[in-house]
Amino acid sequence: MLLTFELIAEALRERIRSGELKPGDALPTQAVLMAEFGASSLSVQKAMALLKQDGYAISRPGKGAFVAHPDADAGDSEMGIAPVGGTAARVEALELALAEALEQLTALCARVEALEAGGSGRGR
Repeated sequence: MLLTFELIAEALRERIRSGELKPGDALPTQAVLMAEFGASSLSVQKAMALLKQDGYAISRPGKGAFVAHPDADAGDSEMGIAPVGGTAARVEALELALAEALEQLTALCARVEALEAGGSGRGR
């Protein structure tokens, strides 16, 4: 069973493969995807990171996410189409994933500190 972010990513990949979304087209906004799939913002962000990692999408700061143009020198993928994007898209996806992991780690550290501070006098 696919996770929500995987379902969103696969639906967008299918729109790209079918030609509904063409290279250079803007991808739906986070708010639109959240409403369409009943998903959280984190699920949509993970789906977009996956699309970027796979080379289907690129981000333009301040403008949004767009369908990537096929690499001219790329070979055929298992789907029979040339992969799109490239190293920059993969780096961007990894940076997003790293930023999300750092946010989660920071939040967990704060929770641990709060629990330790609040529970220091209990049970003794």
